[in-house]
Amino acid sequence: MSTPAPGARSYSFPKEEHLCRKKLIEELFGRGSSFGLYPLRLVWLPALAPTQAPPQVLVSVSKRTFKRAVDRNYLKRLLREAYRLNKYRLVEAPNGHSVGVLALIYSGKEKKPFALVEKKLISGLERLLQEAVPAPATPLSSPRP
Repeated sequence: MSTPAPGARSYSFPKEEHLCRKKLIEELFGRGSSFGLYPLRLVWLPALAPTQAPPQVLVSVSKRTFKRAVDRNYLKRLLREAYRLNKYRLVEAPNGHSVGVLALIYSGKEKKPFALVEKKLISGLERLLQEAVPAPATPLSSPRP
C-alpha cells in the first residue's frame, strides 16, 4: 500500500481509527457531549490538546429500529463512507481539532439517501469544530485509586 503524496488528501479509514476499546466506549457515553442532526447523533470526548490526528470513531445503528441486519449493515456502511470522504474537514482544520473520540449514531426511523446522510454529517463535523474544546490536562481514562 502506498502512502499519499505530500499535500495529497488521504481518504482512508484504517483499523487504527476505529473505536473498539470497551473502556473508552463506556467513558464516551458516560461523560461525552452530544448533539443531534436528524437522522444522526454525534457523541464525542474532547482530546487533551488540539491535534491534526484523526479521532477514533464508532459507528452505530440501533437494532431496535432496524431489526434486519442487512438494513443495519447498509446504514453503517453509509455512515462510514460519508465519514471517510469528509474526515479531512476535521484533520485539516487550520488550528487542529479537539475531538479525541467520536461516535456516529444513526437515530432515524427509516433509511435515508446517502446525499442527506453526508450533508448532515458535514454540518455535524463543522459544528464539532466549533463546539469541541480541549479537555483539562487529565488522561482519557483515569486510573482507579
